[in-house]
Amino acid sequence: QFFVFCHGLLQLSQLLVSGYLKSSISTIERRYGLSSQTSGLLASFNEVGNTLLIVFISYFGSRVHRPRFIGCSAILVSLAAFLMALPHFITGPYEYDQSVASVFSNTTDLCQPGVPGSPGNLSDAGCTPHAVRENQEVLLIMFIAQVLLGIGGVPIQPFGISYIDDFASERNSPLYLGILFSVTVIGPGVAFMLGSAMLRFYVDVDKITGDEVQLTNKDPRWVGAWWLGFLVAASLVALSVVPYFFFPREMPKEVGEVLPIALLALHTHTFHFPHVLLRNLRHPVYLLVVLAQVNLSAMVAGLATFMGKFLERQFSLTASLANMIIGAVNIPGAMVGIVVGGAILKRFQMSLRQCSAMCVLGMFLCLLVAFPLLFLGCPTQKVAGVTYSESSEFGHHALECNLQCNCPEKAYNPICGSNAIEYISPCSAGCRVVNINADNSVLNYTNCSCISDNGLAGFAKPGTCGTDCSHLFLPFVVLSCLAGILASTSHTPSFMLILRSIQPEDKSLAVGIQFMLLRVLAWMPGPVLYGSAIDTTCILWEKKCDRKAACRYYDNNLFRQR
Repeated sequence: QFFVFCHGLLQLSQLLVSGYLKSSISTIERRYGLSSQTSGLLASFNEVGNTLLIVFISYFGSRVHRPRFIGCSAILVSLAAFLMALPHFITGPYEYDQSVASVFSNTTDLCQPGVPGSPGNLSDAGCTPHAVRENQEVLLIMFIAQVLLGIGGVPIQPFGISYIDDFASERNSPLYLGILFSVTVIGPGVAFMLGSAMLRFYVDVDKITGDEVQLTNKDPRWVGAWWLGFLVAASLVALSVVPYFFFPREMPKEVGEVLPIALLALHTHTFHFPHVLLRNLRHPVYLLVVLAQVNLSAMVAGLATFMGKFLERQFSLTASLANMIIGAVNIPGAMVGIVVGGAILKRFQMSLRQCSAMCVLGMFLCLLVAFPLLFLGCPTQKVAGVTYSESSEFGHHALECNLQCNCPEKAYNPICGSNAIEYISPCSAGCRVVNINADNSVLNYTNCSCISDNGLAGFAKPGTCGTDCSHLFLPFVVLSCLAGILASTSHTPSFMLILRSIQPEDKSLAVGIQFMLLRVLAWMPGPVLYGSAIDTTCILWEKKCDRKAACRYYDNNLFRQR
């Protein structure tokens, strides 16, 4: 029972590491200027190390000292998680465009007429060969960490489960495995809650003091302390790994003796692996159910990675709040669905045909509930020069209002004009004066030549105008949660379809092949495909050294539909 407790804890901490990356992905994109395609590849890269080893590991399962082996791979996971946080410590502080001279820059993005290309204005200063190299190093470190995370994560679940199954009594084994399964399902929810907590802190909380931070967490330039969660998760893994080095290779079996038939079956069958593989792949039910699961899992993988980003953009939420919603509403919803599906299955003792009918019904209802989500959202706010051009309304005046300002092209410090139009920077709105609060944050910008408010020069507030979609937020959350519950009711019946439609002695191998196919066809490409689709809806890219970095503005309607 102590082993089950330790293993539950270890699996939870391991899931924290991989789940936390998904919760902070939009933040990492912003901090290091990544496109969603790149961040999607990063998120799914741990599956690479995973897939390479899974077959190999299952084969060696009973020949090694399992607890010690789990211990060593968990140490690898812990190192990988520390490695994920490393880029924060080797790169300088996060820099963003500011109107007020501050500790790390004396430049400003206000309108300064009459000094073409003056040093006071922002320039491509951040584009030294060093900066380019630094960015490549960051990516390299993160990709390596992800591969190590995948490799370290492989033995933990199968070895733990087989160890428990070998030495637990026949009667208790399902209970223990049930406990572990529930931990596996809760894990991602906890990870998103951790993300929600950590992203409330400013990214450089360790490098600069509080009063030097001029951003609030509602600012579109805000970057949360994404690295902090990796340190927390890595420490948890390191703590929970200690007992594993003290468990014996074999334990006396709990009372209620049975032969470990399952393991015998595993051994006799590894030898004609290709034969069994072909026999299963020719089995139409097995093949169809696995393909259905692949489609569903690819969707889940993509959503898990980018759902937070979607909520942030569509409803103007902070990253912290978006993670809170996913961790507290969507993931528990999926858990409820899985439990309900299993309960219905048990209660009505379903046949195979009824199982597949139940899966079809669940998916069909899910589609019906999810269909309105296509329409629950608003277009992108009016952004001058991006989604909206004033020249149509004011003739020539609007185009020339900031010509004498010599605005740097890449300035990004969104402000919301009194005319309810957003400008990419104070300079592009022609603002010449900034007013400061007592705590050093910006109160407003005045004297803006591009914002005409009843013929007078208008003013602007810092921060984005936001989409005005707050009224659609609740219906969206409710419907998406319902759709999730309905879709996940088919989880257990689809497993039953697989387990009951194949020959009993092929069972362990068939499940292995199934997970292998899910990894290669769903978990790996899912986030990359989603990320690429999201990239196609971008309307303004941040430029870093003449290459596309992170996306500043998306076409929200396209983002939602795609």
